[in-house]
Amino acid sequence: MNKILLKGGKIVNEGKTIASDLLIKNGRIEKIATTIDGSEADEIVDVSGKYILPGCIDDQVHFREPGLTHKANIGTESRAAVAGGITTFMEMPNTVPNALTQELLQDKYDIAAKTSAANYSFFMGASNDNVEEVLKTDPKNVCGVKIFMGSSTGNMLVDNEDTLNNLFSRVPMLIATHCEDEATIRANIAAAKAKYGENVPMEQHPIIRSEEACYLSSSMAVRLAKKHGARLHILHISTAKELELFDNSIPLEQKKITAEACIHHLWFSQEQYAEKGSLIKWNPAVKKASDRDAIFQAVLDNKIDVIATDHAPHTIEEKQQSYFNAPSGGPLVQHALLAMLEKVREGKISVERVVEKMAHAPATLFEINERGYIREGYFADLVVVDSNSNHLVTKESLLYKCGWSPFEGYNFSHSIDRTYVNGICMYAKGKIVSDAIGSRITFNR
Repeated sequence: MNKILLKGGKIVNEGKTIASDLLIKNGRIEKIATTIDGSEADEIVDVSGKYILPGCIDDQVHFREPGLTHKANIGTESRAAVAGGITTFMEMPNTVPNALTQELLQDKYDIAAKTSAANYSFFMGASNDNVEEVLKTDPKNVCGVKIFMGSSTGNMLVDNEDTLNNLFSRVPMLIATHCEDEATIRANIAAAKAKYGENVPMEQHPIIRSEEACYLSSSMAVRLAKKHGARLHILHISTAKELELFDNSIPLEQKKITAEACIHHLWFSQEQYAEKGSLIKWNPAVKKASDRDAIFQAVLDNKIDVIATDHAPHTIEEKQQSYFNAPSGGPLVQHALLAMLEKVREGKISVERVVEKMAHAPATLFEINERGYIREGYFADLVVVDSNSNHLVTKESLLYKCGWSPFEGYNFSHSIDRTYVNGICMYAKGKIVSDAIGSRITFNR
């Protein structure tokens, strides 16, 4: 493998930005120094004035394979992720069939080993009747166990109290949860239908999937975790109220209960349903501007530990249906980092904090081996960002299989110049430039 020298960049890592060169050798970061002689490299890449960031680690995506590949697949979406500066993803088990056995989980790893442009891991799924199968999951080779508490598709709704106690008391690894209370949502749907019939306006989504529904479920998850000493990670926080459940008085590596915020809950608010409609329909729902602002503040004050995407594409035809028929979810991996860098430009967060929440913290939280930081000896998962070059989101620029984005028409102030996965340049100047395959990540547990 060639030795690649990134020359003249600004390395953003562990709370600092320093002018430095960086040498890549055999897929790893060989050397970081103020000046590295060009004779040490086979290839010199001039990145003068550009940021060098550790590749983002997205702890929540839905790449739809197997079974839902008319929407997306691991190959297409991992390339979109790499184009957006995400070098590692963790994918959810609500594919078809649901990943509820070790064999079905392995099937997904086998697909990724042939088609994924990014590094990967897959969550094991829990249901009301597969606890023994869940307990076979290897913590060193699988990112976590996913429990849909109160809301899911297929056989993945876990609403049996005995099952939940069993899982929280016996699973020895990280449990990630989707928390919305199904009974509350059903009651809200009945009220909406009584008022509007079947033609419920999209603006009712945050009322149907309400603050109460989120808090009831997430507070129950926290209670169970505290009761059993479980390692709990609550995904996509969408309300200000839920923030009281989380602690920022101890360092991340000491926390047993952690939380994630997703790009859409940091960017959009319910006022935009009128313009965007189902394109911003997610579960949990995008809610009030005050919720969005509180979540953003919680990212800054460490009540929320990581920023992810919940990338969950559907076809545009599916999304254009009426409220009850339009599925929830949308594509985000190609623009997540750019969206956060836009908040840097607006002065709402520093570039160092973005790196912390999108690379360092996921690596620490999941105990990922040798990724998420720019350190000598670590894997060379790197993103070069040009802060002086815009990125206009057009249909033609999208790498998603679904072919649309809620950011279409937005002109981001930064652009992704190139992305390296395991030392291989996968994306450069607007194109995927390698057919190399990413690696299965491992965990120091």
